[in-house]
Amino acid sequence: MRLENDLNFFCDILNKSHVHTSFLSADDNLGAAVDPRFNSFAAYFSKFDRTVQSTLGEIKSKTKYLLCNEYKLRYVTLRLPVPSEKNILFIGPYLSSPMSARDILELGERMEIDANLQRLLKEYYATVPVLPENDRIFDVINTFCERIWQVSSFAIVELNKTYALPPVSSDGALHGESGEEILASAEMMEQRYAFENELMRAVSQGQQHKESLLMSAINEQMFEKRLRDTVRNAKNYCIIMNTLLRKAAENGGVHPIYIDRLSSDIAAKIELISNTDKVAPLMREIFSSYCHLVRKHSTNRFSPKIKKAVIVIESDISAELSLASLARQLGVSCGYLATAFKRETGKTVSEYVRDKRVEHAKYLLGATHLQVQTVAMHCGIMDVQYFSKIFKRQTGKTPREYRASVRE
Repeated sequence: MRLENDLNFFCDILNKSHVHTSFLSADDNLGAAVDPRFNSFAAYFSKFDRTVQSTLGEIKSKTKYLLCNEYKLRYVTLRLPVPSEKNILFIGPYLSSPMSARDILELGERMEIDANLQRLLKEYYATVPVLPENDRIFDVINTFCERIWQVSSFAIVELNKTYALPPVSSDGALHGESGEEILASAEMMEQRYAFENELMRAVSQGQQHKESLLMSAINEQMFEKRLRDTVRNAKNYCIIMNTLLRKAAENGGVHPIYIDRLSSDIAAKIELISNTDKVAPLMREIFSSYCHLVRKHSTNRFSPKIKKAVIVIESDISAELSLASLARQLGVSCGYLATAFKRETGKTVSEYVRDKRVEHAKYLLGATHLQVQTVAMHCGIMDVQYFSKIFKRQTGKTPREYRASVRE
């Protein structure tokens, strides 16, 4: 009953904001079911329908999906925890920014829409709500997801990602501030620190769904104007965020081996920034990457013994990591460790170690020029043929094929 009331209240909020909602099953066709207003254009949207249709049966619980088609129409979809077959909720379409008359004309030409339907296309887009990325309606959606799934964080799958870039200041360094300007600067500094603390809390819990709320705070005021070079200012702030979020990931229970790897990759990308247009996408990538790292590698959810076992495995993947050796290091029986490890991680010790070794091998193959035999040794496997067999079984490719594919 509570879920039904929450759902009704949620849909009422969306409808009052002129955001369309519909309930589908995995076997339903999209088209008019998703948005009855574009019946006249159903044939033109069929490519998008087929793309989304193929994903309906794969929509997972506790995951929010963000969809965007080539016509700039966006949707949010999620699976409801209800027994009904129509338990897939579609929210949308909406636009992240208004479509200009020129945009619509070019769209009509690209879609090869008949001239007599061009006017209808313009009228259709006039009915689609415009929801910027920082719109409060997304806070409502995220809160609803937390409530119905009873979680503090959930996965996000985003398709055809695009970015609405925030403005970046082109002012030079500040000089000769007055008393009022100093107070204003102090207030902005407090806001920035509050923003950074909220960002760190979100990362430490893997709350990727808070991206839209937090990233909306990024504007020209967030970048300290210490230099006249605006690109260098932006790079410096990205470096600060990389440092803060790596500490947040550590607080989230991620082993340093993963944090250092990601932090180094991000640092290299920061130095490649050539203009301020690149800042917002990179900031989003930094936040999203660290959230994903916490969701994937956090040990905070494990009991003390299993947390220690995971740390031992991940701190030196080349070591002897059999069930017996780990049990001996932890001072527990093999039977206890095997049962508890499987219960808490969902994998046996050998499966977990194998997956981590393959994961490390993929990193080394892509990031270094080490010989395959050397990569195998770094992953704790002395027999290169056995290593290649395991690697291909897990990835579908030999080590050499995988290296070639990631470097294309």
